[in-house]
Amino acid sequence: MAKDVEQVTEQPEYSAKDYHDPPPAPLIDPDELTKWSLYRAAIAEFIATLLFLYITVLTIIGYKRQSDTSIAGNTECDGVGILGIAWAFGGMIFILVYCTAGISGGHINPAVTFGLFLGRKVSLVRALLYMVAQCAGAICGAGLAKGFQKSFYNRYGGGANSVSDGYNKGTAVGAEIIGTFVLVYTVFSATDPKRNARDSHVPVLAPLPIGFAVFMVHLATIPITGTGINPARSFGPAVIFNNDKVWDDQWIYWVGPFVGAAVAAFYHQYILRGSAIKALGSFRSNA
Repeated sequence: MAKDVEQVTEQPEYSAKDYHDPPPAPLIDPDELTKWSLYRAAIAEFIATLLFLYITVLTIIGYKRQSDTSIAGNTECDGVGILGIAWAFGGMIFILVYCTAGISGGHINPAVTFGLFLGRKVSLVRALLYMVAQCAGAICGAGLAKGFQKSFYNRYGGGANSVSDGYNKGTAVGAEIIGTFVLVYTVFSATDPKRNARDSHVPVLAPLPIGFAVFMVHLATIPITGTGINPARSFGPAVIFNNDKVWDDQWIYWVGPFVGAAVAAFYHQYILRGSAIKALGSFRSNA
């Protein structure tokens, strides 16, 4: 009688890592300058930032006019209020990130671009071109808002950012650092390839948490700095409104967001994702 032969089926080996991190972007890639996709992305950033500034600046001016008690029939409670302004900023970011994410990545903010550059997500060439396009778009967007409502624009401050009375510059810088950290940290988390691989809904929903991050930060910091967390948003209205107080405080809206973006990039890439530990382990294995 033949003995039963136990069939042993080899189990395929599965890697614990079911995703692949994209390779780091090169620091400088001259070939990128020859590709239409780079300039198309820069145009998308320019138009998106223009639309962002146009809608949000007009929202701010409209609110200030509606709540201007010097106008007969108006009260301080009229208009959309701080909540409405925060919704305008967060909602526009949600819309514009959704529209441009597949073309340029939907940065619409030099601080976001700077953070992604530090995280090796974009090259230096692309980062610089994006920042120029974003600042130019912001100037044009604020200029367009002034062109449609010049008298109201000049009367109600042109949507330009400056530190509010009662707050010192240190408090303002701190508010901008923490606010930008929240935004850039959200951007890194929403676009993390590890989460995208394991949770297929994450790439589709990415614009939503980014827009909500902008909304929440505005609720907290509008009373302090008017909320920058975006150097282009502060720079465009400053150029068009051209006020001494606005220019005196302008450095806050660059230093704060860039520091906040750098901290968020370091925290996500080297603490949460452990890039430093992975690099050290790779070095040891090759030794």
